[in-house]
Amino acid sequence: MDHNKLALPVGTTLDRFIMRKQEDFPYATGELSQLLRDIALAAKIVNREINRSGLIDIAGAYGNRNVQGEDQQKLDVIANIRFIRALRNGGEVCTIISEEDDEMIQTGNNQGKYVVAIDPLDGSSNIDVNVSIGTIFSIYRRVSPTGREGTAADCLQPGTHQVAAGYVIYGSSTMLVYTTGNGVNGFTYEHSLGEFFLSHPDIATPKTGNIYSINEGSSDSFSAGVAAFVKHCKDNSFSARYIGSLVADFHRNLLKGGIYIYPATAKGPQGKLRLMYECNPLAFIVEQAGGKSSNGYQRTMEIEPKTPHERCPVFIGSKELVEAAEAFLAKEKQPKTVAAK
Repeated sequence: MDHNKLALPVGTTLDRFIMRKQEDFPYATGELSQLLRDIALAAKIVNREINRSGLIDIAGAYGNRNVQGEDQQKLDVIANIRFIRALRNGGEVCTIISEEDDEMIQTGNNQGKYVVAIDPLDGSSNIDVNVSIGTIFSIYRRVSPTGREGTAADCLQPGTHQVAAGYVIYGSSTMLVYTTGNGVNGFTYEHSLGEFFLSHPDIATPKTGNIYSINEGSSDSFSAGVAAFVKHCKDNSFSARYIGSLVADFHRNLLKGGIYIYPATAKGPQGKLRLMYECNPLAFIVEQAGGKSSNGYQRTMEIEPKTPHERCPVFIGSKELVEAAEAFLAKEKQPKTVAAK
């Protein structure tokens, strides 16, 4: 008998991978490693709640609206509580920006060296119909002195200052994908062992692709440049793939090649997605994987944020496709938002 087959390795766990890669961090003192573990722990708890949402009364609307004016789902609230609690208890984070909270959240960890911007549960409108949803997070090193509460300056840093970013996708399998600026790696959750295992090392997105992802229900209010690019995609027999869950659409295009677009529209003249906890973290990831992200005219991560919940248009995915979209937009006379009708 081949005894080697009886003891095949199960793979590299997230914890072990983080420890091995700690020297890649700009400040390799262990705090960032612990912070990533805290996020992974909260993701496991949220994954459990999602998996049983149809069995207990935690699906459906919560009855409130968040700061974005969007109806909160019960799992939105649960995920927000779980991630904030994990980050507060971990002790490494001084301040949090969450999609679900109007103001900055002070954790009480005034010695904490990091700030986190997070969308605890992206795509929550799809919860009740069992479509893949996710969590998106971005990590910055604070710029204010330790020993006091975090400040607006800590929270409103451009994406180029990110030290780590990632997302969790809760789908047919649960995956955590993250970068610390040294490539992108993906980890799949093994439920029976309660561990994330390295499953997608050194993710590289294709330079181009034949998938475009955009909500064409808003096509009447697309700018001329966006409309022309969409027509270009159709003329070249691209496949239209739009789930309506940002993490799910982004994850597919990251692995297979494609472009995701959420432009300015009449309903959202500044775009819909939030710069700090949706666009910037995914831009960091896609760039580390060889792709590109912009608002159509400017690199996403170079946009100077003005408010925690600032919105911006986004064109993100395979580098050649994003550049093609930018070329169509460049034919317009000037960058502009779409006036509301």
